[in-house]
Amino acid sequence: MTIPPQPPQTPEHRARPAGWVSTGLSWRDGRAVLGAARGAQVHERAVAPGVEVGWLLGGPRRCVGAWLAGATERTPCPHHAVIDPGGGATQCPACQSVDRGLALARDQILDDGRTYLLYLAWFGEGLLKVGLTAEQRGDSRLLEQGALAYAFTARGALPAVRRAELTVAASGLARERYKSRIKTEQWWSHGDVPYRRTVLGDARARAHRLLDGHAVELLADRPVVDHVERYGLAGGAPEAYREIAGLADGAVLAGRLRAPVGRHLFLDQTDGSGPLLLDTRLLTGWTLSPVTGRGSEGMVLQERLRPPEPDTQEALF
Repeated sequence: MTIPPQPPQTPEHRARPAGWVSTGLSWRDGRAVLGAARGAQVHERAVAPGVEVGWLLGGPRRCVGAWLAGATERTPCPHHAVIDPGGGATQCPACQSVDRGLALARDQILDDGRTYLLYLAWFGEGLLKVGLTAEQRGDSRLLEQGALAYAFTARGALPAVRRAELTVAASGLARERYKSRIKTEQWWSHGDVPYRRTVLGDARARAHRLLDGHAVELLADRPVVDHVERYGLAGGAPEAYREIAGLADGAVLAGRLRAPVGRHLFLDQTDGSGPLLLDTRLLTGWTLSPVTGRGSEGMVLQERLRPPEPDTQEALF
């Protein structure tokens, strides 16, 4: 499969970006890495708490290419297309049209010969998600989504696991997707490990009753896996932080990393102004140059505060 041609582009579109272009954050084998590309060259850096980073962002923001069917590496965008500097999309329409992951999500791939796992993922009280992932990826997809806990529930070929996913979603037991903002709002309060295990254990038992007769292997003995401590959220998210809502050409992003949460990064600021929260999908497509001795600047920020505890006085009297 090849990336289709685009309409004729302006010189700005055709110019190759200088430097390394961020390809965002991904998880592999339980490890988070930040990626950057320069043409066919790829550079990856492990994300670890306490690491100092400093990047100067250069524009325009560009498409990062696509994962083609059967490929083991991302194929660079042949058009070097410019994308919306503030948008959530990291690919141009041509690359979106051939990307394997997007095709799978849109049910455009009926079967690819791989074995898939059905999972139930817990993102907070009342936020139970059902989804599927290729068995060879392990729990990378769950880590990338920022699942606070999860349980593998069934196993089988793609068509059968997809039907199982639709059955569970149609029952109302779990949903197929949640917006990022809804997930992050749960980081302040998420119960304890035994509670999360009980919720997921009960949900998996209910899912198995729904899937009786489906052409999948039911996984009753797989452990419930908890990610809260790995994400550094055992005590909840910071009481107050500023979320990065937009980046721009010339912005500086700097700070000391905390443990990654899915594709999000908290960066503590040297001036004591409180941590910033970055959804690394916003960083994707910008050309990065290293900087030192400069604070974060040139970005749109939104204040986030821990909500007050509910007043229980009326319930007591």
